[in-house]
Amino acid sequence: MTDLARRDTGVVELMDDPACDLRLLERTYAQFRVVNRLVSGWRGLYAGTLRPLLAARERPTLLDVGFGGGDISVALATWARRDGIDLAVTAIDPDPRAAAYVARRPAPDGVTFRRASSADLVAQGRRFDVVVSNHVLHHLDDAALQDLLADTERLATGLALHNDLRRSRLAHAAYGVVTAPLARTSFLRTDGLLSIRRSHVPAELAGVRDGWTAEPLGRFRLLLRHEPGTA
Repeated sequence: MTDLARRDTGVVELMDDPACDLRLLERTYAQFRVVNRLVSGWRGLYAGTLRPLLAARERPTLLDVGFGGGDISVALATWARRDGIDLAVTAIDPDPRAAAYVARRPAPDGVTFRRASSADLVAQGRRFDVVVSNHVLHHLDDAALQDLLADTERLATGLALHNDLRRSRLAHAAYGVVTAPLARTSFLRTDGLLSIRRSHVPAELAGVRDGWTAEPLGRFRLLLRHEPGTA
């Protein structure tokens, strides 16, 4: 039986291997859109938290760190446009494979994809009203997590939300059952189960850095949040 009592940082996701099957990786990127739509919680975060903040600004800016398949960046921009918000989304990912994948797909107005890291944008002096990420935290060791949060504080003039998986036996079991039919078509099932093993529970991120709060988001996710002036 998989031990989920503590975070398993020894497992490595297949898609993190530079030599992984590119065909399966791109299928995984494509399938992210469906999975994120069902379980990521971004629609509720947008409606209840982001939309009021973005609507209060004339031309708000948002940074998406670690865009992967690009679906969250596109979804946020699309929802904002429908609400009459002139949102400019910058999405970054240092992985050349992710950059190549989104380069072959048409980006909607207001979305710019860049192969870059958060440290690159800090060095350029960039600032954004909102900084977000999806499924990034569980990839990071303690030092890389601190680096990301420090970069986020420099990049965000307003709210920062890092949205990730929350480790639990129920999440692991349910995900394994629901994604079983996809086991041979992409990395989605295997990497998803490994991601849950690598992910945190809110208590593990409580007090991770001054000014940040960790809270559950639904039954299977957690949210790491920061607002200027709270550090």
